[in-house]
Amino acid sequence: MSKLEVTDLTFSYENSPDLIFDHVSFSVDTDWKLGFIGRNGKGKTTFLNLLLGKYEYTGRIRCPEAFDYFPFRFPDRFRDLPLSEFMTEITDHVEDWRVMIELAKLNLSAELLYRPFRLLSNGEQTKLLLAVLFSRENLFLLIDEPTNHLDRASRDAVRDYLNSKKSFILVSHDRDLLDAVTDHMLVLNRETIEVRNGNFSTWWENKEKQDAFNLAENEKHLKEIGKLKAASRRMDSWADKNEGTKIGFDPIKEHDRFMDSRAYIGAKTKKAQSRVKSMEKRIDREIEEKEGLLKDIEKETPLELRPMHYHKDRLIFCRNFSLSYQGKAEPVINDLSFELMDGDRIALTGANGSGKSSLIKAILRRVPEFRTRYPEYLDTYLANAEESGTLDVGSGLIISYINQDTSHLHGPMDDFIKKGGLDEVIFKAVLRKLDFERGQFSKNLEELSEGQKKKVLIAASLVTPAQLYIWDEPLNYIDVFSRMQIEELLLRFRPTMLFVEHDVRFTEKIATKEIRAGSVNR
Repeated sequence: MSKLEVTDLTFSYENSPDLIFDHVSFSVDTDWKLGFIGRNGKGKTTFLNLLLGKYEYTGRIRCPEAFDYFPFRFPDRFRDLPLSEFMTEITDHVEDWRVMIELAKLNLSAELLYRPFRLLSNGEQTKLLLAVLFSRENLFLLIDEPTNHLDRASRDAVRDYLNSKKSFILVSHDRDLLDAVTDHMLVLNRETIEVRNGNFSTWWENKEKQDAFNLAENEKHLKEIGKLKAASRRMDSWADKNEGTKIGFDPIKEHDRFMDSRAYIGAKTKKAQSRVKSMEKRIDREIEEKEGLLKDIEKETPLELRPMHYHKDRLIFCRNFSLSYQGKAEPVINDLSFELMDGDRIALTGANGSGKSSLIKAILRRVPEFRTRYPEYLDTYLANAEESGTLDVGSGLIISYINQDTSHLHGPMDDFIKKGGLDEVIFKAVLRKLDFERGQFSKNLEELSEGQKKKVLIAASLVTPAQLYIWDEPLNYIDVFSRMQIEELLLRFRPTMLFVEHDVRFTEKIATKEIRAGSVNR
């Protein structure tokens, strides 16, 4: 059984004062099914790149196995070709017949290898590339967020496939996936790195117990520190007062005292001062131990949301609505009917390409503010979409929207704040509660990680007063801890929502009802 051993690893990006890893050491077995989690920006993808030798570092990384990485990186021009024509360009020693065996395990036809890659769905592309990844032998595989942008059926297929494999590190924020396919967890805590046996839920249950114990111990330390400080003050005061009596005395009032009492008083005072110093050292030890207990506590500061009330019970009415695009034979939405009432939190579900985002665009086009504010988002839809049936959106309805795409985020954050008419203080406070480092505020938005970009969009939505929140895949790249934070927020304030999200746990907790796009709902 071989091991990946990391010893005294230290790394920071060039021209950055912040250490990503600071003298980190741990080891893992290379036949484990290892889940890898941590807050956005903590260095998960950076660590995978260090394993691949992409950056210089100090310390040592030792592994007898070779690494391979998913998703494969390749030029965009390759996407016009079938995967069979360029898979040898993206990884070494790959053979068609081995890939076909893996495709069969994914219930995919080998014929997909010979179709232009660009014409395949997100799910088909992901599964094809995973088949290539696992077609090679004697590798320790690095898998980075394989289920982003995948619908539920594709996520289930990837989950079942990975569950049959081993010898990988899986970076994911999908709790359902982590529970199903991992047997160990590698966790980037706030200050430390830990390796634990079990899947995500096992680790989280143990972490909650450990955090509760540490908080209780912290309270005990605080009380002990308070007692020691009070005793130290009393002893210090007594020593000072006693020291002042060494010189001079009243022979009438202190008839039993002699000149040689001065040495005795000095020795007694010195002993008291020594006890004070001993107490101070003990106080320092208690404080150090107290701080150690709290360094990895996940302080999930509650978020705030103030949803506005709409003057009618019904916000959206949809009846026998169909939607197709020019040049496409089949409609993407066919005969859809539903109502969105005040207080509903509707999960819009369906396979990739079933019209979920198209339905959202159809709703937003009926809100004058969005037609003016986001012309680049709606112009293509307005020019190509053909609608029939009824889709009524409440007059004057105020909507807060999160786009699944982050490619429009660029330039200074202050410009984004001004363009969105956001309150800078409140917006940045929300980002800080989502564990957004202060140093990130000075960066251009395109320099942020995908998870940090998503947090920018979520924070902007949360600080925008609205009667309806429409979120299109808001949690892609968002870390597990922030997902739970957002869940708690939505359950506490219960805003009216229409959302698309493939995170099964999130949907189960938040949705009051589901609507399946692309099919009939009555």
